[in-house]
Amino acid sequence: MTWQRRMHSALSKYTGIQIKRVGKPGHVPAGVAAPAPGDLVRPPADPRADRLLTAPIFVISPVRSGSTLLRAMLNAHPDLHAPHELHVRRLSVGFGTPLAEKAMAALGHNQADLEHLLWDRVLHRELARSGKRFIVDKTPANAFAYKRIATCWPDARFVFLLRHPASIATSWHEASPDRRTPEEAATDALRYMKAVQRARAALPGLTVRYEDLTSAPEPETRSICAFLDIPWDPAMLSYGEPGVLQKGLGDWKDKIRSGSVQPGRELPGPEEIPEPLRPMCASWGYLPGAAGSA
Repeated sequence: MTWQRRMHSALSKYTGIQIKRVGKPGHVPAGVAAPAPGDLVRPPADPRADRLLTAPIFVISPVRSGSTLLRAMLNAHPDLHAPHELHVRRLSVGFGTPLAEKAMAALGHNQADLEHLLWDRVLHRELARSGKRFIVDKTPANAFAYKRIATCWPDARFVFLLRHPASIATSWHEASPDRRTPEEAATDALRYMKAVQRARAALPGLTVRYEDLTSAPEPETRSICAFLDIPWDPAMLSYGEPGVLQKGLGDWKDKIRSGSVQPGRELPGPEEIPEPLRPMCASWGYLPGAAGSA
C-alpha cells in the first residue's frame, strides 16, 4: 500500500471523511450520499476565514488556444505563479459515513463547501511554495466549471484567451492525429469554445487573442498586467522553457520549448473554415460580415 493510500485509509478510519479523485464533476462515489439538489454550490460563508487564496487568476480558454504560451509568459512575472494545468475541479470530497455527513453539516459544511476548502488549500500550498503573490490556473476544462470557480472564489479574476476556431481545430487534430479525424477535432474543440463563450457572457474579465499575443506580445502583456494591477515586467517576453511539459498538462510541442514567443500559424481563409465552426468564427470576429452566433 502506498503512503497516499495509507494516509487516506487512516483519515477515513478516524474521521469518516474520504478524499477521492473522480472522473466527472458532480460524480458521487459509490456509498457516498448525494447532496440535496440545489444545495451543492454556494459561496464561502466568510471569505476571509474560509479562503487562503487572494484574487486567484484563471485563464479561461479552449484547448490548443495558446494557453501554455500565456501561462509561461505570466509565470515569468515576479508576482505570478502559473504552474502546469492543475485540474483541481476534479478533486472531490465525499462522506464515508452518514455520521461524518451529519458532523460536517453541524459545522455548516456540505460536500461542495469541503471541496472548495480542498481546492483552495491545494492552490494556496502551490502558491506558498513559489513565494509569489498570485496564482494562475489555465486548465482549459475550467471553462465547463466557470460558475463553480466564480462561486468558490468570489474575488477570482478571469482572462479569456481566444484563437481562430479553425486554427484551434487544426491544432487539436495535430495533437493526436490517431485519435480524432479533422472533423471530430473540430466538433470536440467546439465544445470548449462554446463553454468559453458562455463564461465570457457571464463573468467580467479581460479578453486576449492568441494572434495578438504572438504578433505584439509587449502591448498585450502590458494590457494583462494593467488588468491585474501589477507592474509590467520585460521577463514576460523571454520566459525560458516552461516546467512540466507533458501531454495532458498543457502544450508539450517544440514551439513552446523555444522559451520565447514564436509567430502563430497563418490564419485560414474563409473558404477553409469548417462549416460547424463558422458561427463561432463570426461571433469571435474572425469572419467579419458573416451571419451567425455562437
